[in-house]
Amino acid sequence: MNDYTKEIEKALRSYLPKGDGNTDTVINSMDYSLMAGGKRIRPTLAIEFALLCGGNINAVMPFACAVEMVHTYSLIHDDLPCMDNDDLRRGKPTNHKVYGEAAALLAGDGLLTLAFSVILGADAMERNGAEKCVSAAALLAECSGANGMIGGQIIDLESENKEISLNLLKIMDEKKTGALIKAACLLGCISAGADERQCKAAEKYADNIGLAFQIVDDILDASSDTETLGKPVGSDEENKKSTYVSLLGLDECVKISRQLTEEAITSLNEFEGDTSTLKQFAAYLRDRKK
Repeated sequence: MNDYTKEIEKALRSYLPKGDGNTDTVINSMDYSLMAGGKRIRPTLAIEFALLCGGNINAVMPFACAVEMVHTYSLIHDDLPCMDNDDLRRGKPTNHKVYGEAAALLAGDGLLTLAFSVILGADAMERNGAEKCVSAAALLAECSGANGMIGGQIIDLESENKEISLNLLKIMDEKKTGALIKAACLLGCISAGADERQCKAAEKYADNIGLAFQIVDDILDASSDTETLGKPVGSDEENKKSTYVSLLGLDECVKISRQLTEEAITSLNEFEGDTSTLKQFAAYLRDRKK
Protein backbone atom coordinates (compact mmCIF):
# COMPACT_ATOMS: atom_id res chain seq x y z
CA MET A 1 0.00 0.00 0.00
CA ASN A 2 2.82 2.39 0.81
CA ASP A 3 4.41 1.68 -2.58
CA TYR A 4 1.09 2.34 -4.30
CA THR A 5 0.57 5.55 -2.36
CA LYS A 6 3.85 6.99 -3.60
CA GLU A 7 3.01 6.13 -7.20
CA ILE A 8 -0.56 7.38 -6.86
CA GLU A 9 0.46 10.72 -5.38
CA LYS A 10 3.14 11.21 -8.01
CA ALA A 11 0.52 10.62 -10.72
CA LEU A 12 -2.08 12.84 -9.03
CA ARG A 13 0.44 15.66 -8.87
CA SER A 14 1.24 15.26 -12.57
CA TYR A 15 -2.43 15.59 -13.54
CA LEU A 16 -3.12 18.76 -11.54
CA PRO A 17 -3.33 21.79 -13.85
CA LYS A 18 -0.81 24.60 -13.59
CA GLY A 19 -2.02 28.06 -12.61
CA ASP A 20 -1.70 30.95 -15.03
CA GLY A 21 -1.64 33.68 -12.41
CA ASN A 22 -5.36 34.25 -12.73
CA THR A 23 -6.65 30.84 -11.64
CA ASP A 24 -4.14 30.12 -8.88
CA THR A 25 -6.68 30.30 -6.06
CA VAL A 26 -8.89 27.50 -7.30
CA ILE A 27 -5.94 25.33 -8.38
CA ASN A 28 -4.26 25.80 -5.00
CA SER A 29 -7.54 24.89 -3.35
CA MET A 30 -7.78 21.73 -5.47
CA ASP A 31 -4.19 20.86 -4.61
CA TYR A 32 -4.78 21.47 -0.89
CA SER A 33 -7.39 18.72 -0.62
CA LEU A 34 -6.18 16.32 -3.31
CA MET A 35 -2.66 16.16 -1.89
CA ALA A 36 -3.67 16.19 1.78
CA GLY A 37 -2.84 12.52 2.23
CA GLY A 38 -5.51 10.02 3.16
CA LYS A 39 -5.60 6.26 2.79
CA ARG A 40 -5.94 6.28 -1.04
CA ILE A 41 -8.32 3.33 -0.72
CA ARG A 42 -10.08 3.73 -4.05
CA PRO A 43 -7.04 4.06 -6.32
CA THR A 44 -5.38 1.18 -4.45
CA LEU A 45 -8.39 -1.02 -5.18
CA ALA A 46 -8.34 -0.04 -8.85
CA ILE A 47 -4.66 -0.98 -9.08
CA GLU A 48 -5.05 -4.27 -7.22
CA PHE A 49 -7.93 -5.50 -9.37
CA ALA A 50 -6.13 -4.49 -12.53
CA LEU A 51 -3.09 -6.51 -11.50
CA LEU A 52 -5.25 -9.44 -10.37
CA CYS A 53 -6.96 -9.56 -13.78
CA GLY A 54 -3.72 -9.43 -15.74
CA GLY A 55 -3.40 -5.68 -16.24
CA ASN A 56 -0.63 -3.33 -15.18
CA ILE A 57 -0.22 -0.33 -12.94
CA ASN A 58 0.81 2.02 -15.75
CA ALA A 59 -2.41 1.45 -17.69
CA VAL A 60 -4.81 1.67 -14.75
CA MET A 61 -3.19 4.70 -13.10
CA PRO A 62 -5.27 7.37 -14.94
CA PHE A 63 -8.44 5.52 -13.89
CA ALA A 64 -7.15 5.22 -10.32
CA CYS A 65 -6.39 8.95 -10.19
CA ALA A 66 -9.79 9.85 -11.64
CA VAL A 67 -11.71 7.99 -8.95
CA GLU A 68 -9.59 9.62 -6.25
CA MET A 69 -10.33 13.05 -7.71
CA VAL A 70 -14.05 12.35 -7.58
CA HIS A 71 -13.73 11.11 -4.02
CA THR A 72 -11.80 14.24 -2.98
CA TYR A 73 -14.32 16.57 -4.61
CA SER A 74 -17.06 14.83 -2.62
CA LEU A 75 -15.16 15.37 0.63
CA ILE A 76 -14.72 19.09 -0.07
CA HIS A 77 -18.44 19.46 -0.71
CA ASP A 78 -19.43 17.24 2.23
CA ASP A 79 -17.51 19.51 4.60
CA LEU A 80 -19.23 22.72 3.43
CA PRO A 81 -21.58 24.56 5.81
CA CYS A 82 -24.57 23.62 3.65
CA MET A 83 -23.69 19.93 4.12
CA ASP A 84 -21.90 18.62 7.23
CA ASN A 85 -20.25 21.92 8.22
CA ASP A 86 -17.02 20.27 9.40
CA ASP A 87 -13.89 22.13 10.49
CA LEU A 88 -11.30 19.34 10.15
CA ARG A 89 -10.41 16.81 7.47
CA ARG A 90 -7.39 14.51 7.72
CA GLY A 91 -6.13 16.51 10.69
CA LYS A 92 -6.14 19.81 8.77
CA PRO A 93 -8.66 22.65 8.45
CA THR A 94 -11.27 21.81 5.84
CA ASN A 95 -10.95 23.43 2.43
CA HIS A 96 -13.56 26.13 2.98
CA LYS A 97 -11.90 27.13 6.25
CA VAL A 98 -8.72 27.92 4.33
CA TYR A 99 -9.97 29.21 0.97
CA GLY A 100 -13.54 30.25 1.70
CA GLU A 101 -16.82 28.60 0.71
CA ALA A 102 -16.92 29.85 -2.88
CA ALA A 103 -13.39 28.71 -3.74
CA ALA A 104 -13.96 25.36 -2.01
CA LEU A 105 -17.13 24.80 -4.04
CA LEU A 106 -15.27 25.58 -7.26
CA ALA A 107 -12.30 23.41 -6.23
CA GLY A 108 -14.69 20.47 -5.86
CA ASP A 109 -16.18 21.21 -9.26
CA GLY A 110 -12.67 21.52 -10.67
CA LEU A 111 -11.64 18.09 -9.38
CA LEU A 112 -14.81 16.47 -10.72
CA THR A 113 -14.27 17.83 -14.20
CA LEU A 114 -10.54 17.08 -14.03
CA ALA A 115 -11.36 13.43 -13.28
CA PHE A 116 -13.14 13.05 -16.61
CA SER A 117 -10.47 15.03 -18.42
CA VAL A 118 -7.95 12.50 -17.11
CA ILE A 119 -10.00 9.36 -17.74
CA LEU A 120 -10.77 10.42 -21.33
CA GLY A 121 -7.47 12.16 -22.01
CA ALA A 122 -4.75 11.29 -24.48
CA ASP A 123 -2.60 9.70 -21.77
CA ALA A 124 -5.35 7.30 -20.66
CA MET A 125 -6.27 6.56 -24.30
CA GLU A 126 -2.69 5.67 -25.13
CA ARG A 127 -2.42 3.34 -22.15
CA ASN A 128 -5.83 1.64 -22.39
CA GLY A 129 -7.42 2.32 -25.76
CA ALA A 130 -10.50 4.39 -26.50
CA GLU A 131 -13.09 1.65 -25.81
CA LYS A 132 -11.87 1.00 -22.28
CA CYS A 133 -11.63 4.72 -21.51
CA VAL A 134 -15.21 5.32 -22.64
CA SER A 135 -16.44 2.36 -20.56
CA ALA A 136 -14.50 3.61 -17.55
CA ALA A 137 -15.88 7.14 -17.88
CA ALA A 138 -19.46 5.87 -18.18
CA LEU A 139 -19.02 3.69 -15.09
CA LEU A 140 -17.49 6.48 -13.02
CA ALA A 141 -20.22 8.92 -14.06
CA GLU A 142 -22.98 6.47 -13.14
CA CYS A 143 -21.45 5.63 -9.76
CA SER A 144 -20.82 9.30 -8.97
CA GLY A 145 -24.19 10.67 -10.06
CA ALA A 146 -27.77 10.93 -8.88
CA ASN A 147 -28.20 7.15 -8.71
CA GLY A 148 -24.84 6.72 -7.00
CA MET A 149 -22.79 8.85 -4.63
CA ILE A 150 -24.82 12.05 -5.06
CA GLY A 151 -28.04 10.12 -4.56
CA GLY A 152 -26.68 8.76 -1.30
CA GLN A 153 -25.73 12.25 -0.18
CA ILE A 154 -29.22 13.65 -0.71
CA ILE A 155 -30.73 10.76 1.25
CA ASP A 156 -28.23 11.54 4.00
CA LEU A 157 -29.17 15.22 4.07
CA GLU A 158 -32.89 14.50 4.08
CA SER A 159 -32.45 11.99 6.90
CA GLU A 160 -31.03 14.50 9.38
CA ASN A 161 -33.06 15.04 12.55
CA LYS A 162 -35.19 12.00 11.86
CA GLU A 163 -34.96 8.28 12.48
CA ILE A 164 -34.76 6.17 9.33
CA SER A 165 -35.07 2.44 8.79
CA LEU A 166 -32.11 0.11 8.59
CA ASN A 167 -33.07 -0.65 4.98
CA LEU A 168 -32.96 3.01 3.95
CA LEU A 169 -29.65 3.43 5.79
CA LYS A 170 -28.19 0.56 3.75
CA ILE A 171 -29.51 2.03 0.50
CA MET A 172 -27.99 5.40 1.41
CA ASP A 173 -24.59 3.89 2.16
CA GLU A 174 -24.60 1.64 -0.91
CA LYS A 175 -24.88 4.84 -2.91
CA LYS A 176 -22.95 7.40 -0.87
CA THR A 177 -19.95 5.22 0.04
CA GLY A 178 -20.31 1.90 -1.75
CA ALA A 179 -20.86 3.18 -5.28
CA LEU A 180 -17.44 4.80 -5.58
CA ILE A 181 -15.71 1.80 -4.02
CA LYS A 182 -17.47 -0.40 -6.58
CA ALA A 183 -16.37 1.97 -9.32
CA ALA A 184 -12.76 1.71 -8.17
CA CYS A 185 -12.73 -2.09 -8.26
CA LEU A 186 -14.45 -2.25 -11.63
CA LEU A 187 -12.20 0.42 -13.13
CA GLY A 188 -9.31 -1.92 -12.44
CA CYS A 189 -11.20 -4.74 -14.14
CA ILE A 190 -11.99 -2.57 -17.18
CA SER A 191 -8.36 -1.52 -17.60
CA ALA A 192 -7.25 -5.16 -17.49
CA GLY A 193 -9.99 -6.44 -19.82
CA ALA A 194 -11.52 -8.70 -17.16
CA ASP A 195 -14.31 -11.12 -18.06
CA GLU A 196 -17.87 -11.03 -16.70
CA ARG A 197 -17.18 -13.58 -13.95
CA GLN A 198 -14.26 -11.55 -12.65
CA CYS A 199 -16.27 -8.32 -12.76
CA LYS A 200 -19.11 -9.87 -10.76
CA ALA A 201 -16.66 -11.16 -8.14
CA ALA A 202 -15.01 -7.74 -7.94
CA GLU A 203 -18.42 -6.11 -7.50
CA LYS A 204 -19.32 -8.52 -4.69
CA TYR A 205 -16.03 -7.77 -2.96
CA ALA A 206 -16.68 -4.04 -3.33
CA ASP A 207 -20.24 -4.25 -2.01
CA ASN A 208 -19.11 -6.08 1.12
CA ILE A 209 -16.10 -3.94 1.98
CA GLY A 210 -18.07 -0.78 1.13
CA LEU A 211 -20.76 -1.58 3.69
CA ALA A 212 -18.17 -2.78 6.21
CA PHE A 213 -16.23 0.46 5.69
CA GLN A 214 -19.29 2.58 6.49
CA ILE A 215 -20.20 0.51 9.55
CA VAL A 216 -16.65 0.92 10.86
CA ASP A 217 -16.92 4.67 10.17
CA ASP A 218 -20.03 4.76 12.38
CA ILE A 219 -18.25 2.75 15.06
CA LEU A 220 -15.31 5.17 15.04
CA ASP A 221 -17.56 8.24 15.09
CA ALA A 222 -19.22 6.85 18.21
CA SER A 223 -16.15 5.51 20.00
CA SER A 224 -12.96 7.25 18.84
CA ASP A 225 -11.58 10.76 19.42
CA THR A 226 -10.78 13.76 17.24
CA GLU A 227 -7.01 13.46 17.68
CA THR A 228 -6.98 9.85 16.45
CA LEU A 229 -9.39 10.36 13.55
CA GLY A 230 -8.14 13.75 12.39
CA LYS A 231 -11.73 14.99 12.11
CA PRO A 232 -14.52 15.76 14.59
CA VAL A 233 -16.22 12.80 16.26
CA GLY A 234 -19.77 12.59 17.47
CA SER A 235 -21.08 14.57 14.50
CA ASP A 236 -23.63 11.85 13.67
CA GLU A 237 -25.18 12.08 17.13
CA GLU A 238 -24.97 15.87 17.10
CA ASN A 239 -26.79 15.99 13.74
CA LYS A 240 -29.28 13.39 15.02
CA LYS A 241 -28.47 11.03 12.18
CA SER A 242 -29.50 7.39 12.23
CA THR A 243 -26.41 5.19 12.04
CA TYR A 244 -25.70 1.48 12.31
CA VAL A 245 -24.53 2.09 15.85
CA SER A 246 -27.69 3.97 16.86
CA LEU A 247 -29.92 1.32 15.24
CA LEU A 248 -28.01 -1.87 16.10
CA GLY A 249 -25.56 -1.05 18.89
CA LEU A 250 -21.76 -1.23 18.92
CA ASP A 251 -21.38 -4.97 19.53
CA GLU A 252 -23.70 -5.94 16.68
CA CYS A 253 -21.93 -3.50 14.35
CA VAL A 254 -18.56 -5.07 15.12
CA LYS A 255 -20.05 -8.52 14.42
CA ILE A 256 -21.58 -7.46 11.10
CA SER A 257 -18.39 -5.71 9.93
CA ARG A 258 -16.51 -8.96 10.50
CA GLN A 259 -19.11 -11.02 8.62
CA LEU A 260 -19.01 -8.65 5.65
CA THR A 261 -15.22 -8.79 5.58
CA GLU A 262 -15.26 -12.59 5.50
CA GLU A 263 -17.76 -12.53 2.61
CA ALA A 264 -15.53 -10.09 0.73
CA ILE A 265 -12.55 -12.37 1.21
CA THR A 266 -14.53 -15.40 0.06
CA SER A 267 -15.56 -13.62 -3.16
CA LEU A 268 -11.88 -13.49 -4.15
CA ASN A 269 -11.88 -17.27 -4.62
CA GLU A 270 -13.15 -16.59 -8.15
CA PHE A 271 -9.70 -15.28 -9.11
CA GLU A 272 -6.72 -17.45 -9.97
CA GLY A 273 -4.04 -14.90 -9.15
CA ASP A 274 -2.56 -13.76 -5.86
CA THR A 275 -5.37 -12.22 -3.78
CA SER A 276 -3.38 -11.90 -0.54
CA THR A 277 -3.14 -8.10 -0.74
CA LEU A 278 -6.89 -7.67 -1.27
CA LYS A 279 -7.60 -10.06 1.60
CA GLN A 280 -5.27 -8.13 3.87
CA PHE A 281 -6.80 -4.89 2.62
CA ALA A 282 -10.30 -6.01 3.60
CA ALA A 283 -9.05 -6.92 7.06
CA TYR A 284 -7.25 -3.58 7.33
CA LEU A 285 -10.45 -1.66 6.55
CA ARG A 286 -12.30 -3.70 9.20
CA ASP A 287 -9.65 -3.15 11.87
CA ARG A 288 -8.65 0.47 11.11
CA LYS A 289 -8.60 3.05 13.88
CA LYS A 290 -9.00 6.14 11.70
